[in-house]
Amino acid sequence: MSKKIRFFLSHLSVSLLIAFLALLLVFIFWYSYPLAQAVGVTHLFLMMLAIDVIVGPVLGFIVYKEGKKSLKMDLAIIILIQLSALIYGLYSIEQGRPAWLVYNVDRFELVRKNELVDSNIQQAQPQFQQSSWLKPQYVATEFAKDTQQRNDEMFAEVFSGISIAQRPERYVELTQAKTQIQQRVLPLNELEQYNSKAEVEKALAKYPNADAWVPLKANAVDMVVLLNKETAEVIKIVDLRPWH
Repeated sequence: MSKKIRFFLSHLSVSLLIAFLALLLVFIFWYSYPLAQAVGVTHLFLMMLAIDVIVGPVLGFIVYKEGKKSLKMDLAIIILIQLSALIYGLYSIEQGRPAWLVYNVDRFELVRKNELVDSNIQQAQPQFQQSSWLKPQYVATEFAKDTQQRNDEMFAEVFSGISIAQRPERYVELTQAKTQIQQRVLPLNELEQYNSKAEVEKALAKYPNADAWVPLKANAVDMVVLLNKETAEVIKIVDLRPWH
């Protein structure tokens, strides 16, 4: 086997290993199922990864020529560009990852990291000033006690589309919304208004403790959050539609 072929296979193998680790990071932690579909990141990330994995080794194969004086420099530049593209892509994906799953009035809202309004972050409780590095955390919202501030936030939502779910200073522990959740949950049989009976039965069969649900408002695909009504505990997000 020639050195050119050996280098190509080695480069491809390392690229595939790095791609596999990136897949684990993105789809196990940052965008755990089914949040990747809810946000709409799957196709974009896989396309970016495929291009990065294929283009780097192919370019290396093309420029590789034994005895070429600039070979090491050429290969180093290709690998540097490949790594830079991967790092930039991962950075962009990380910035758009789900940061919080926020219960607001009668539904959960998926808030991405780059959607957070942190102008008053110092007013947020310490545990809400920084989102988790891995999976998104569940929280609830609490309206401002000051009437003027509450009105300002309502106007911002109406005219600027900024929900209070995007404001960490409005976050409280999900347990503080227990009574509100219990009052607002919906019966499981209503899911059949928006999904086929077979889809509903298949999803619910995996979670026998779930006996109620609320909608999850997301960026690309709205989904359903299954709960236990007695405890107001979140059981699972499932890929069912909460409305037409």
